[in-house]
Amino acid sequence: MKTSSPSNSNDEKFMRRALELAVKGLGRTSPNPLVGCVIVKDQLIVGEGYHHRAGTPHAEVHALASAGDQARGATAYVTLEPCSHFGRTPPCADALICAGIQRVVVAMQDPNPLVAGRGLDRLGAAGIKVDVGLLLQEASVLNEVFLKVITSGLPFVVYKTAMTLDGKIATETGDSRWVSQEKSRRYVHQLRDRYDVIMVGSETVIRDNPALTCRLPGGKDPIRLIVDGQLRIPEIAQVLSASEHSPCVIATTQAAPPDKVQHLNNLKQVEVWQYDTPRHVPVEKLLRDLVQRGWTSVLLEGGGGLAGTLLKEQCIDKVEFFIAPKLVGGNGPSPLSGLHIRQMTDALQIHDLNIDLNLGDLHVTGYMTKSADGRQKPEVRN
Repeated sequence: MKTSSPSNSNDEKFMRRALELAVKGLGRTSPNPLVGCVIVKDQLIVGEGYHHRAGTPHAEVHALASAGDQARGATAYVTLEPCSHFGRTPPCADALICAGIQRVVVAMQDPNPLVAGRGLDRLGAAGIKVDVGLLLQEASVLNEVFLKVITSGLPFVVYKTAMTLDGKIATETGDSRWVSQEKSRRYVHQLRDRYDVIMVGSETVIRDNPALTCRLPGGKDPIRLIVDGQLRIPEIAQVLSASEHSPCVIATTQAAPPDKVQHLNNLKQVEVWQYDTPRHVPVEKLLRDLVQRGWTSVLLEGGGGLAGTLLKEQCIDKVEFFIAPKLVGGNGPSPLSGLHIRQMTDALQIHDLNIDLNLGDLHVTGYMTKSADGRQKPEVRN
């Protein structure tokens, strides 16, 4: 990887603007990364762009179109290495060269084997000055989903749950409406809009009959994924018909009744993925299959048993816990009923912790500490 020459405050300012632009593509670019680009000439921004959606022009193309003739002799600030290969769109490195860009500042090299420094080399061979590594950490966090998929073949998984201060997701009678504040619930719909897949266990569907859609104006319904090893969910469950725009996938096993599998497969927007296992869905295989479909991010909502399984399998990257200032006592369910650790020394560790009170609940986010095999999260988050 090329190293960056010393940057100045203006370089940082323009790269931060490129990062702000990249964020506008959240939830829309999968399986592609989030990318922003700013074209600057004589210390003035003359063009801006970001990647809107997979299969459409990349950030650099939008920015160059915005800059027009002013791109000649200008500097381009890009949050990720410009691509050098033909995919669904032409190489962005070539577009920058043809436009007469004089200097390119890149936040991070693209780990995609199809790129992996080739875009930078192509720019350098064309006589363009290239600097790499400005705001690398910020750019890595922005594309944590893309980095996880490229380096592991697994999607980025976030476990979201709401609980009372005494650690219950419902009362002992099963009542859970509502644990969290209204602001927190609105934020959860923002998460649903951003993530490709929303994942729950069959118990959540049977108990709560959720729709699992995004209720934001203009929001995107995620793919709804139900993990149901014995295909127990009712055939009239709301989740099966809640969205006209995204499929509902049911992951099951050989324990599923054949006639029910056939019936559900015949429903509009419903897919049954049946695995060759006797009772339990192989969760890592399921997650890899999601990536094969181009779905790279998963929001796990509900299901303490399923969450415990995914944690034991080291498949969860990040947690978002909403802790309400409420106490219910009793024997209500836990958000991690499927996780059983006997010794405190074996407790799972969380790092990069962030605590926020702006939503009315205690909103705690953090990343699962990386395991020995390196699968929990990308190396860039050291």
